[in-house]
Amino acid sequence: MKAAVLKERLDQVYEKGSGPFRLICNKESLPGAVSQRACVFCGSRVVLYPIADALHLVHGPIGCAVYTWDIRGALSSGPELHRLSFSTDLQEKDVIFGGEKKLEKALIELIDRHDPAAAFVYSTCIVGIIGDDLEAVCRKVEDKTGIECIPVMSEGFKGNKRAGYNAACKAMFRLVGKGDISEISPYSVNILGDFNLAGEIWIIRDYFKRMGIEVVANITGDGRIGDIKRAHGARLNVVQCSGATLDLAKMMKEKFGIPYIRVSYFGVEDMADSLYKVAEFFNQPEIMKRTKELVKEELSILYPQLQEFKKSLEGKRAAIYVGGAFKAFSLVKAFRLLGMKVVMVGSQTGTKEDYAELEAITDPGTIIVDDSNPLELSAFLKEKDVDIFVGGVKERPIAYKLGVGFCDHNHERKEALEGFVGMYNFAREVHSTVMSPVWRFVPRRNP
Repeated sequence: MKAAVLKERLDQVYEKGSGPFRLICNKESLPGAVSQRACVFCGSRVVLYPIADALHLVHGPIGCAVYTWDIRGALSSGPELHRLSFSTDLQEKDVIFGGEKKLEKALIELIDRHDPAAAFVYSTCIVGIIGDDLEAVCRKVEDKTGIECIPVMSEGFKGNKRAGYNAACKAMFRLVGKGDISEISPYSVNILGDFNLAGEIWIIRDYFKRMGIEVVANITGDGRIGDIKRAHGARLNVVQCSGATLDLAKMMKEKFGIPYIRVSYFGVEDMADSLYKVAEFFNQPEIMKRTKELVKEELSILYPQLQEFKKSLEGKRAAIYVGGAFKAFSLVKAFRLLGMKVVMVGSQTGTKEDYAELEAITDPGTIIVDDSNPLELSAFLKEKDVDIFVGGVKERPIAYKLGVGFCDHNHERKEALEGFVGMYNFAREVHSTVMSPVWRFVPRRNP
């Protein structure tokens, strides 16, 4: 197994059953290893991007804006200003003499043209080098226009997406506490860490509505600046993508006393458990009754469908490599429900606690890896002879080059995978991919 792993990375790869569990994480990516991770700016951008009525201005070279343009399939029920992806397009002259005047001019022009609810201004690596003062420019433009301009301090060559998540949370926290909370229900939540890919947050909001619970703010899928400003009025923060928004939940708990729980909306077990956790928090018999009825109704439709897929998928082998480890937990359980075996699982930003949980729920022989690279992933897929690989846009070419089925579970997907209906969509996609006759003709199966 470790023949494909660089010696400097041996402590970031573990095969269950090979000895006492020990896996190092939260390390800087190895130079030259071409990590699957993204940069600090990208991390902040993917968190804030779905706030639909805000202006998003990237202060840096045009390549940074292009790299993250429309990076999430984040749908909006109203405005779509977030999809325009503006940039100051810093050139050599700006690097030498500074880009503050260019930034100020661009901000004022865009605010006059689009009248946003607020503006996020992202700093990139080059801005960190030349020293432009985003705070000062944002204050100046805010005084002139009356529109809140929030600097997102996301420069940095040596950081990664996790540092960008923190930058995004700090930026949003500047908004929290500024809105009116007088009419918010005592049974209310904020949804944190869901980005409304393929309209998924609407599925979750409908579940909460059926339970009798008000959703104050979506943070950040289909998000609105006004809702984030009044998010401190909710009684509970429900955090899905813990890597992306857990820092904001902690900030709100410290300042406003709002408790938070960590959940996952992927898979049958985790979806039901998430709804029950929320119902238990409010400790109201009527809410718990409605929650049980909701779960029973959804499962009565879903389970017969899953059993049909399971007949063909029993014993097939899956590999998982995702950004946030929370998705990996749910995927392992989802594959098990379909009778499939997970033989490799990893993430870009997992913690020690995350990997310990993965070790506990996986089977002997499963490879667990932190911050992998294409060489390693290719070797693991071939060694374990997998039938399907679940990952994101950077993992897709690896799968197809090896003749392995692929399921997109990242920002770009167009299929809703959250909720009970999402489990059906996932099972259907896995079944159609794994059972496709095309794999009989790829070299690894037909030398």
